Amino acid sequence: MDSLQDWIQRELSGNTLTGLIWFTGILLSCLFLRKILAQFIGRLFYQLFRREIHGVPITEFLRLMRPPIEWLILLILIYIAFAQLTLPASWRLEPKESFGFQMAIYRGYQTIIMVVLTWMGIRAVKVMGLFFQKRAEHAENKPMSQLIPFIRDLIILLVFMIGLFTTLDLVYNVNVLALVTSLGIGGLAIALAARETLENLFASFAILLDRPFVAGEAVSVGGISGSVEQIGFRSTRIRTDDGSLVSVPNRLMINQSLDNLTQRRLRRGRYYIRLAYDTSTETLRNVVAGIQQLIDTHEMTKTDRGYVRFETFGESSLDILVVYFVATADAQQYHQIREEINFAIIDLVHQSGARFAFPTQTQYLRDLSRETLDS
Repeated sequence: MDSLQDWIQRELSGNTLTGLIWFTGILLSCLFLRKILAQFIGRLFYQLFRREIHGVPITEFLRLMRPPIEWLILLILIYIAFAQLTLPASWRLEPKESFGFQMAIYRGYQTIIMVVLTWMGIRAVKVMGLFFQKRAEHAENKPMSQLIPFIRDLIILLVFMIGLFTTLDLVYNVNVLALVTSLGIGGLAIALAARETLENLFASFAILLDRPFVAGEAVSVGGISGSVEQIGFRSTRIRTDDGSLVSVPNRLMINQSLDNLTQRRLRRGRYYIRLAYDTSTETLRNVVAGIQQLIDTHEMTKTDRGYVRFETFGESSLDILVVYFVATADAQQYHQIREEINFAIIDLVHQSGARFAFPTQTQYLRDLSRETLDS
């Protein structure tokens, strides 16, 4: 029994076998138990703050908060594991207060801890942003729905800056006040270098205050048409009709003419119906009157009266101008109504006995041989 106890207490490089067993056991437990502990702690936090984040599903909460919690648990268990070991005196390492290997490891560990805590703070801000976003959507408050992502990103930037300066102060003993003062001296140079970034930032404030559009509305600007998905610090993301996601700098969103397609009360249809030249006057009048009646009686075009006119004599056709207004702002519905009217016009033209024109040319060939004989 005494020999077993002596064997357990035997030192290996300055560490007892008991300490090495504890070190190995804690490392193995952190590898296998960190996900379970993170899941448990995440659910515990959700229950504690359930009233404050009412409406946020637990799946979304865990998706955001579990990764930083898992990393924090891992770092704490690693620290506890290495606390069971003693560095051999024969290595002659400098203490962690002096420059050397131990200081580098210790400050690196502290830096990672601060990064994880900052990450956790950013994820907490995202959880609160999700909570307020759902409340705004439930209240159908579009301006607030647009403002929340912007404020969320602004707070995330603030949390990042606080984490950065706190790390510099607590870990690296940097005089933050002197650092901020020195940054203020070079602020002019930074502002000049980041001129476009600042322009986009101020443009984002102008968009939020003036509200020429909100997220979810369809816009057309600079040859780009689509639905606004997000308004950020630097750019506005637009989902085009073909599914592409285009990022447009905010300064261009306010410096160019912008057409808010969602605010349209009507969409206009305008085109020509071209009939053959052999169409009689009576048939032409019947076609014009029939198309006019069609757009006057259609459920989606009768609100604002359109007009149909025999406008001009084309090179190879009699041209009828058709103009009508569809009472919708939705592009897909507009094209559907336009298709219905087009099919109805085709049936009308065929029933009236008229024919659609197509480009034609008449060529006359000169007989030079006959002219020579006549002379």
